[in-house]
Amino acid sequence: MSAISNFPAAHRHRAAPVGVSEAGKFGFRSAVASVPFQDDIFWRSQSALSHSRKAAKYPSVQMALVDERVAHGRNLAKPSRILAYDLVQGPLVRWSSIADKSIPDPPTAVLVHGILGSRKNWGTFARRLAQAFPTWQFLSVDLRCHGDSASISKRGPHTVAAAALDVLKLVAQLRITPRVLVGHSFGGKVVLSMVEQAAKPLARPVRVWVLDATPGKVRPGGDGEDHPEELISFLSKMPNEISQPSCGATTSTTEAFFGDLLPPVFSKRDVMNALIKEGFSKDVAQWVVTNLQQTSSPGSSSPSFSWVFDLKGIAEMYQSYEETNLWNIVEDVPRGVHVNFLKAERSLHRWALEDLQRIHAAEDLAADEGGGVEMHVLEDAGHWVHADNPDGLFRILSSSFQGIKT
Repeated sequence: MSAISNFPAAHRHRAAPVGVSEAGKFGFRSAVASVPFQDDIFWRSQSALSHSRKAAKYPSVQMALVDERVAHGRNLAKPSRILAYDLVQGPLVRWSSIADKSIPDPPTAVLVHGILGSRKNWGTFARRLAQAFPTWQFLSVDLRCHGDSASISKRGPHTVAAAALDVLKLVAQLRITPRVLVGHSFGGKVVLSMVEQAAKPLARPVRVWVLDATPGKVRPGGDGEDHPEELISFLSKMPNEISQPSCGATTSTTEAFFGDLLPPVFSKRDVMNALIKEGFSKDVAQWVVTNLQQTSSPGSSSPSFSWVFDLKGIAEMYQSYEETNLWNIVEDVPRGVHVNFLKAERSLHRWALEDLQRIHAAEDLAADEGGGVEMHVLEDAGHWVHADNPDGLFRILSSSFQGIKT
């Protein structure tokens, strides 16, 4: 099994936006890359995952890092200037986007994270899927304004539709024809929007999974629930760079914001504790601090961190998430598309009786029209389905990877 990353941490850079054709040309068909890969050479790093506890379960994983440096007079593959991504391939996959174009791409699933998340959220789960389904490959992306994609310049407005178009451009550049689209929360609307914008008819049947999200109105949680809008607002008040006071200084930018919320020595745990004190759950606090990246040298006496996301852009994206209505895709499913909704058992506040009734009505209608809509429930899970019950999620999703000719 191999994992290919187009954006290794050591080589982040800001890239100009790529000019591409209109949305209709991107569909799920193969297309000529707007920034073509130039050579089938990768820097192989045996140790890239060896120090990761998440990867320890899969010792055969080898990370292939795409670099722009020149080796032995040949150009290496250029990072995509569309989105940062990881491509995890099953052990039987012998394909790359820079290979002979006459070679068909293997069946591919695209995994899309939620608001304030990143492609890392899917890392362990993608490797598990690749191990179980060795002829498949799994593409996870950092959406615009998130993770490593935050350093790639994007024109506004930052919307669900724009985020979906970015992913369509990327799969076109990589010459990938997705068979499965999986989106969690905000990502659920992104994958529905991908279907809406894709060229019709689709080149191949596509199964879409919308994890703990509905196509329309976003229903806020009750007391004791985490509210993304409030979280974004709280984070927006923090400085971009947060650090411990340097030698001789009395106050750091972090302390200026947090006041007496934090102890004198700053760390990610201090930020997590501040979030919990503000009323956010421990799970959300732990998840948020994964977006903090150390900017000082390891072992520095004055450690400093910065956020890896573009919070202003994310706030705009979340507003779009609340306003975007994609019921039309569900109630008039394109032929060849099967839409699956997964409701987390303990995430009742995101689902109204009206939502469930409309999905069940769409199930009957789609069956008559040659499409498909299906409702699933993941037991013993809250909103963070791939963390709360990964085994249950794996069992439910597995049906999409079985019985498909490769």
